Amino acid sequence: MGILQNLLFTICITLRCVTSAVGLIHVTGYVGREVNVSCSYDEGYEPYKKYLCKNDCGSNNDVLITTSNPVKNKYRIHDDKTARIFTTTISDLHSVDAGKYWCGVTRFGKDIYTEVKVKLVQDSCCDTVTKIESHEGYSESIVCPYESRNQSNLKYICRGNRPSTCLQQALITSDNRENGRYRLDDDKVLGTFTVNISSLTQNDSGSYLCGVQRNSELDVFSAVELKVKEWCCVKSTKVTGTAGHPLTLQCPYPSQNQNNRKFLCKGDHRNSCRDMVMSESRLALREDIYSSSFSVTFTKIQADDAGIYWCGSDSQWRVGNHVKIQLSVVSPRHTSTVPSTMEIPGKTTTHKKTTTQNRPNKDAGQYVVYAVPAVLLLLICALVVTVYQCKHQKVKDGKAVMNRNAENEEGLEEVTAGTENNIYGNEEVVRYKQQSACYNYDDAGEDEPDYENFTTSEEVYCNENFHRR
Repeated sequence: MGILQNLLFTICITLRCVTSAVGLIHVTGYVGREVNVSCSYDEGYEPYKKYLCKNDCGSNNDVLITTSNPVKNKYRIHDDKTARIFTTTISDLHSVDAGKYWCGVTRFGKDIYTEVKVKLVQDSCCDTVTKIESHEGYSESIVCPYESRNQSNLKYICRGNRPSTCLQQALITSDNRENGRYRLDDDKVLGTFTVNISSLTQNDSGSYLCGVQRNSELDVFSAVELKVKEWCCVKSTKVTGTAGHPLTLQCPYPSQNQNNRKFLCKGDHRNSCRDMVMSESRLALREDIYSSSFSVTFTKIQADDAGIYWCGSDSQWRVGNHVKIQLSVVSPRHTSTVPSTMEIPGKTTTHKKTTTQNRPNKDAGQYVVYAVPAVLLLLICALVVTVYQCKHQKVKDGKAVMNRNAENEEGLEEVTAGTENNIYGNEEVVRYKQQSACYNYDDAGEDEPDYENFTTSEEVYCNENFHRR
């Protein structure tokens, strides 16, 4: 029976035994992908051979594949006799694969044919892309519109930008509305379905396709580009502490969070950090409501305290309510001036903190080498200044002595001159007095004075009288 059917099939092909097309099937495929051509047949033709041919099926070369040889090159065929549908898969599609095909069912006499038109499009989407930005740790909703005629059709969303594989790689569909972090809600009144993604991470960034399935045509897609930003904090600061010493961390907070519980936790990520104030008795938290900040003090910092800390005032971890602190701990044996840098968007503030440490011997030697010449130079300068001041003072004192001597000499000369003048004046006075005394003496005796017999003794006597007076 099978041999007879093959023979009849060959004869029909040779004689161009083609019936009128039973309907028309439109199939669209993506370049580089594969497409399925499914054709149905009536009851009673289950045992008959089926095939797919191209063009007008006028020659054996037009026959691409038959159910008697189900795999040939890039073609595969499968006959589902229960559903009475045979499907031919064409893989690795190229532009030359577009065109007219025929699904054929062999029978005695004329075969039964169904016309198929294959259209190929590029495997990409879309002309417009909706862009969405959000922060990690939050939830985001992707809204996908569709036409009213597709209300009852399957909806889904996938990652990437390849429509051909989107349904097979769907993250969630309208048949299964919850899947892990994904939830799909279909609003048939508005003609949109919404996909919510919770607990976002930066790995969720990328391209997404919203798809609506259509039975006889390609599915309809809309493209979305999701960008998940790194969770941000109020400020980011780097602090260095010295092992064995106390350390205080400053944590500002928004004024609207004044009544919220304040905390400090340690961990590389805020989602998995440990509350330090609650678990460590050596930490003390103090709040300053006037400056909208609180401080956490370590009574004695330890080497294993180094790491990333988060201080905040919002248990929901909303963006803008926390401070990220990178704490480094150094040994007390090292000395340095360590900057504590607070990084603010658009601004960087640096605070300096000095710690006491011991320098290595090499550094001490270098310090002596540079310090000794400087000290000697200062001593020499001081000595030169002292000598100069001493000499200057001596010269000044000498000039003063000379000035005083000159003044004394001038005074002496004036005294001498005055003395000489006084002597001469006194001489005249004495002579006058002498004469007066003598005259008085003569009047007491003789009438006429005798100048010639006036002796020196008498002169002296007269002078003596004058001086006694």
